[in-house]
Amino acid sequence: MSSSSRLRWGILGAARVNERLLPAIVAAPNAELVAIASRRPDAAAETLKKYAPGTPGVSLYHNLEALLQDERVEAVYLPMANDEHAEWALKALAAGKHVLIEKPMALKVEDINAIEAAAQANNLKVMEGFMYRFHPQHQRVQEIVASGVLGDIRYAHASFSFLMRPARLYRLAKDTANGGGAMWDVGPYAIHTLRHCFGSEPLAVSAMAKYAESGADISASGILDFGDGKRGHFDVSFECSRQSEYRIVGNKGSLICHTVWQLPGTSDVPLISWWTDDGQKHVETYAPSNHFNLEIAHFSDCVLNDKTPLLSLQDARANCRAIVATLEAAASGRSVSLASK
Repeated sequence: MSSSSRLRWGILGAARVNERLLPAIVAAPNAELVAIASRRPDAAAETLKKYAPGTPGVSLYHNLEALLQDERVEAVYLPMANDEHAEWALKALAAGKHVLIEKPMALKVEDINAIEAAAQANNLKVMEGFMYRFHPQHQRVQEIVASGVLGDIRYAHASFSFLMRPARLYRLAKDTANGGGAMWDVGPYAIHTLRHCFGSEPLAVSAMAKYAESGADISASGILDFGDGKRGHFDVSFECSRQSEYRIVGNKGSLICHTVWQLPGTSDVPLISWWTDDGQKHVETYAPSNHFNLEIAHFSDCVLNDKTPLLSLQDARANCRAIVATLEAAASGRSVSLASK
């Protein structure tokens, strides 16, 4: 537990997502950026200058292990390659650091089990970084569903995609077994969203995918079976225009969350529209809200005041299990049960 009113953060890696995370740490009233490390020469300094210029007292390391030995660092954020998340989470926990891990937490459920055991043994907090869950619009969606106005939820559809640019081709460099491709990049959002739409876990999945020469999926689509005829459809892709929405359909009405990745400082407007068969029609808009800031403030509060993070390790396990089953279904061309995953 920190002895101060602000949690002292270190960043392990100079990934592009730091464009959002570094300003969020600097802006959060209960957080302080104290260190950045990268294995690339001068990358840590460049990252600080680009995304959090003028921030005082930040130590810069060219060695990731060195940051973990920095006694000022109380919590680390891991924005590294997907297949490195589990390895470095375990190293950080062994060094006594709380850990916020960029999604996906790991590529195997067994690795998440190991992370949980290490966190419990060292009395440390760990959370998977699904920043979107901290935007107020999703709480509003849950309120609408819980009110019963849409009736029994029977169907949901999540669409997440963007057109791959040359600078992002590294996402296709590794095959799916090593964390490459759309399912391990935007797929975690789609699966996570569908699970929360139904408030339960899928029983089986069917899927298909288009692959690059590396063995990474360029796009994937599938159906999650939630039992009793309830289905969750998803589409994720690196070769489509930007899509960032989900739809919920009940037996009395429907809802669309139009912009899931609502980014601060852009023209994206948080918007929910919903309607019912008895004639109700509603369009709700929300003021811009930085979900990265809210995520950092939440996790910092959990550490500083010994609270339980919103996103549990059981949630991380369930999401990983569903993604692994989806990739198996796409590769085999058959439906895969999640019972054994």
